[in-house]
Amino acid sequence: MSNAKIKILLVDDEPDIVEFLSYNLKKEGYDVLTASNGKDAIEIAKKELPQLIVLDVMMPDMDGIETCREIREQKGLSEVLIAFLTARSEDYTQIAGFEVGADDYITKPIKPRVFISRIKALLRRLQTSTEHEGNMEFGDVRIDKEKHSVFKGGQEIALPKKEFKLFSLLCSKPGKVFTREYILDQVWGDEVVVGDRTIDVHIRKLREKIGDEYFKTVKGVGYKFEF
Repeated sequence: MSNAKIKILLVDDEPDIVEFLSYNLKKEGYDVLTASNGKDAIEIAKKELPQLIVLDVMMPDMDGIETCREIREQKGLSEVLIAFLTARSEDYTQIAGFEVGADDYITKPIKPRVFISRIKALLRRLQTSTEHEGNMEFGDVRIDKEKHSVFKGGQEIALPKKEFKLFSLLCSKPGKVFTREYILDQVWGDEVVVGDRTIDVHIRKLREKIGDEYFKTVKGVGYKFEF
């Protein structure tokens, strides 16, 4: 997918920031849409179906958290990438953002080169999720979803069913933070889970078998896979 075919929606109530970010994205060849408030952003997103939304948290009337929540509820937008843009770095703001479905956090002020790098990293997830439905490869780690097998350096790693499901979920969107609640729902479903540390135990086992460097803990939120 060429940059020209990728639509990015910028949402911020500060015109200078929208102009600055829009200019740098257009230089990279992206198709840029803009909105100055949450309500307009939702309508534009429903009509244009962008691949990525960069969403300011602090906006009047409808803030970024509520806007993100409503976007996630729209048909056809549940999987759109959403990155929050904010000058706030408090843990509770990030936790709230991830809980409503944010994929990443970008803190203002940010240099153009760093901003573009973060955008490109986010968009690589689209390629990962569409090109590796049957098999996924990350460095020397390979997942064969059809055979429920994991290999590292050519050697097969034995993973019980729940560990394999958890690993496959995290690998489906490298870099995305999965909340503990979402992991429990996707991996354990309606099963009775004994204790709050169930996920932690499974993550610890994955770290031991596959490598500690691949699994990152996001305090108060959940886990993500990085390579």
